[in-house]
Amino acid sequence: MAFMESHVAFFNHTQGSFKEMVYDNMRVAVSKFVGKYHKEPTQALLDLRGHYLFSHRFCNARKGNEKGHVERSVEYIRRKAFAIQDGFTDLASAQSHLLTTLETLNNTKQQGTSKTAMELFEKEKTQLFPCLGALECAEGMELRTDKYATISYKGNRYSVPETLVGKFVWVKRFSNRLEVYHKDTYLLVATHELHNGSHGWVINIVHYLETFKRKPGALPNSVALISDVYLKEIYTTHFAASPRDFIALLTYLKTHQIKNEALKDTLKRITRIGKKVTVEALKALLGNTQNPFTDNAIVLDKTTQLAKEQLAQISKLLN
Repeated sequence: MAFMESHVAFFNHTQGSFKEMVYDNMRVAVSKFVGKYHKEPTQALLDLRGHYLFSHRFCNARKGNEKGHVERSVEYIRRKAFAIQDGFTDLASAQSHLLTTLETLNNTKQQGTSKTAMELFEKEKTQLFPCLGALECAEGMELRTDKYATISYKGNRYSVPETLVGKFVWVKRFSNRLEVYHKDTYLLVATHELHNGSHGWVINIVHYLETFKRKPGALPNSVALISDVYLKEIYTTHFAASPRDFIALLTYLKTHQIKNEALKDTLKRITRIGKKVTVEALKALLGNTQNPFTDNAIVLDKTTQLAKEQLAQISKLLN
């Protein structure tokens, strides 16, 4: 998958595919050797060729002169990008750093010419094949959902909506994630990052909301809650005494497709001004309705509140 995805990412970046690609004798490109010189390409390479319309050729074994300056170029980029900074919080940060470095290098004037690499490449782009769409790099399979509303893939279990218990689903396996589709409607019902270990459980708690509505007492010690560290903390801190309210909050987040980042920001606003975290307050802020309080909240006494209500009634009469 990584072999195919690297091509797709490169062609998307260049906004076109080259007419010929040259490959070393690596296993992801060469299926088998036939005779002394002939090599059969892998299915992955054939799929890439068919989609992007390029031709290919393989280097001869132990002929470093046929590779040009490829390996030296890789060493040069690695040194420029990661010699000073080699620690990152996640893969996305490393990729962002690499792209920033490449942009700087490509916009630097080349030796022997007054033009940058990007300016020279703009001329080369006119000779590329156009990319009409990205090739989907995924392995498809049909799996059956067990009684726990999970599917098993390479020793790990991944959750799906509980309504699919006992049914077959269509699964697409990418290099870093699984996508699960309803077999009859072809609708995407679940997405999970691939688990690197074995015998792991990758659970999305929203897949079990209907069960928790019927059995709220099962929520605190469930694998679905324990597996989500952030939601577990929210439940323990604010909703341990009222699991039904927490389930109602999760249902609201699912219905309105609200991500954890938005929930985290809203919780910070509420706790910063010393207010109690309730489902109603979270819904009001997350739903962009009128805030039940502001960061500079003023506690109004009963007289002030009555005066405001009278003024509102007078305004209605005047209008």
